[in-house]
Amino acid sequence: MPIISLSELEQYLWSAANILRGPVEHSDFKTYIFPLLFFKRISDVYDEEYQQALEESGEDIEYAHYAENYRFQIPDGAHWKDVREKTVNVGQALSYALRGIEKANPDTLYGIFGDAQWTNKERFSDGLLLQLIEHFSTVNLSNSNVEPDMAGQAYEYLIKKFADISKKKAGEFYTPRSVVRLMTLILDPNEKESIYDPACGTGGMLLEARARRNRDTRRERHSQIPRR
Repeated sequence: MPIISLSELEQYLWSAANILRGPVEHSDFKTYIFPLLFFKRISDVYDEEYQQALEESGEDIEYAHYAENYRFQIPDGAHWKDVREKTVNVGQALSYALRGIEKANPDTLYGIFGDAQWTNKERFSDGLLLQLIEHFSTVNLSNSNVEPDMAGQAYEYLIKKFADISKKKAGEFYTPRSVVRLMTLILDPNEKESIYDPACGTGGMLLEARARRNRDTRRERHSQIPRR
């Protein structure tokens, strides 16, 4: 079970958005909160995978640094911890880290962090960015603490909140969970089938389809167990 509950994760992310009230318009919250959420999660999962590689190799540090051990690559100086150590020109360090990760993962992460102007000191003083980074640093977003589907649900929660304060409908930004469940029930994906989502945003439908497929597989295996 994840250490962080969904409600705790939602409030944690919403509190991060509230730090930006004033310098940032409500309609622009997502431009800044989502990149930090992705950056923090990528860094925490990277650390988790590093520890796993160390354990598997009997504390072999050289082996633990092999790129094959990681889902995403984080180049030197582009980890969350590197940005957190900065006290001046924090926006510049943040931009460097985000661009570095995108370039190191061109097939999977290029462009994921958007084009937020982190170096605009009129909007983002070093003090404000430090406060925001310290807030995100209070929670570990690794897979052992936060399940992937829970992160997706929290992401959708934020989209809805941002839509509400912008006086827009959340359906303009993502497909509600009830509709996603209906779609996966209709599709009824099997283990050897693949699903293509040309309008993939939060990835909620793909996650739900995979979860449904796994539930069906477990149910089928359970039904095949001989009963005494």
